[in-house]
Amino acid sequence: MDDVHEMVIYGVSFDVIGKQPIVLLKTVDGNKFLPIWIGHPEAAAILIKLQGTELPRPMTHDLMTSLIEHFNAEVKRITVTALRDNTFYALLTLSRDGEDIEVDSRPSDALALAVRTDAPIFAAEDLIEENAIEFEHEVDDTEEIVERFRDFLDQVTPDDFRAEPGAEVADEDELDDEDQDDDDEDELGDELDDD
Repeated sequence: MDDVHEMVIYGVSFDVIGKQPIVLLKTVDGNKFLPIWIGHPEAAAILIKLQGTELPRPMTHDLMTSLIEHFNAEVKRITVTALRDNTFYALLTLSRDGEDIEVDSRPSDALALAVRTDAPIFAAEDLIEENAIEFEHEVDDTEEIVERFRDFLDQVTPDDFRAEPGAEVADEDELDDEDQDDDDEDELGDELDDD
């Protein structure tokens, strides 16, 4: 895998215009922020654990954590690997009997597992270089990061997010349909429609 940077979850915010939650990842060794638009259920799963809320019954990600432990495996790390066609991708690395197993995952699901298992979080260096927002000063307000990312999005088109030459980019109607089904993929969301 290409070079990666260790990240921490800086917070979960809400895109008022797009009506979609955003998880903000921050580089451990710098002041770069990577905003990832996620679904409401996944945002709730991350926040519940971050806030230490106890629930009477296990949620989906609690169940996944229990299953991984039951089979004597552990979540070794999660890595946000790419942004292709407006969708973020991640790898969940499990370790069992000395063997690493990599599983394709949505970043939101991987992050929900990471907060439950204290697994380290990484992001690919090229992903950070191309999509992260860097601040020269310490940032105390997640809204400032979201606003800065919106300013960035105002200056780009969906074509700028193509992963490779010739890749198809969804038109506005397709993006609207995808936003209604945020359980399927982690997407940038409605902000692309505002261009």
